[in-house]
Amino acid sequence: MLDLFLISSKRFVIMAVAALTRSPDGSAAPGVRRVLVMLGFLPVFALTQGIHWLGFLLDEILFRGYRRVEVRTPLFVLGVPRSGTTKLHEVLARDDHYTTFSAWECLFALSVTERRFWRALGRIDALIGGSAARALAWMERRVFASLDDVHAMSLRTPEEDYFALMPILSCFILFLPFPAAEHVWRMGRFDSAMQERERRRILDFYHACLQKHLYVHGPHKRLLSKNAAFAPLALSLAQRFPDARFIVCVRDPSQTVPSQLSSIESGLAFFGIPTNITRIRERLVDQLAFYYQNLDVLAHSQPRERCAVITLPQIKAGLSDTMTGVYRQLGLPLSPAFARVLDAETGGARRYRSSHGYTLSQFDLDPVRIDLQFGVAYRHLTLYAGPVAGGEPPNRPSGRSQDPQHGVERRPEGAVSC
Repeated sequence: MLDLFLISSKRFVIMAVAALTRSPDGSAAPGVRRVLVMLGFLPVFALTQGIHWLGFLLDEILFRGYRRVEVRTPLFVLGVPRSGTTKLHEVLARDDHYTTFSAWECLFALSVTERRFWRALGRIDALIGGSAARALAWMERRVFASLDDVHAMSLRTPEEDYFALMPILSCFILFLPFPAAEHVWRMGRFDSAMQERERRRILDFYHACLQKHLYVHGPHKRLLSKNAAFAPLALSLAQRFPDARFIVCVRDPSQTVPSQLSSIESGLAFFGIPTNITRIRERLVDQLAFYYQNLDVLAHSQPRERCAVITLPQIKAGLSDTMTGVYRQLGLPLSPAFARVLDAETGGARRYRSSHGYTLSQFDLDPVRIDLQFGVAYRHLTLYAGPVAGGEPPNRPSGRSQDPQHGVERRPEGAVSC
């Protein structure tokens, strides 16, 4: 833990200096607006991460029992961005078999110490009338309202636990304030670009965060983790958690790519980064292509009782049938209460229409190029999804070989035809 703290502290200083002295594309000095924004952002960010690290230190003194917690048969919802993972996460979080991170835990309470502290404050506030809770709810509505069209959230909603990697500067969303940070970009190609020692260090830290979550919420619970940004970690997660189950969500890349580029425009603009920088856009497109390829390898390499692939049209057209089939395929217990939740949510999923608009031409992207770069992996993945109405997915072809780097099986080239 001390090594990680020192490495992360050094890395933060380098990233902060680069953000204040170089433009996002590295060609000139940054603009005045970006410097002013970063001068406000950097101290707040450093303070928040420093509090997390203090909490981690106190955990080692006060709550060392978290180390004995086993992360048993976790369920990972992976996929590409904008493929329905958020909706699926919200629904799955209502299954009482699971516990998942909420937004307030991801952002403000990664340690056991922090969670105990904030929960104690909440109980005290409730005893004296709840005025702090009401004020927080008022602030929350105003802060998160602008995200509704892209990624609706509140402090209590289920959230992606990749935010747990923020203290070690390994959360990919950090490319928004730090677009020149190569370590952050390597996170986007984790299974292929990250050195073994660094990969193990990051996974050890993430594993400890999951243990702390279960220590607080109950070691008997099964962990539910949803992260579209963990597609690059898919093979490493399969190796680290050999009894894990995976649900992989995919969507037509001609829709995924412009949707993702559009969704980050406001974040780039906030940090004073022009949204039309070609280098950043090209890196993001290449990274998304790796997401599809890595998920394709995962789907090929795992037995069908461990990994299920579903598409966005399946989620929209028949959520209950699709998830009932997924639960059956993965051997997950489906309680009558959760079956009723699936039935109740099916109509809303079918009627949902996003107000978030985008096109490939909006970003000067050629449909032919997108098909060439993404098409093979996407078509391979859809072979493992069932029909739109749900039900049993097709049988997987045989012919697997071992991937020595990650300890998972890899099919030989050409074992699946499109």
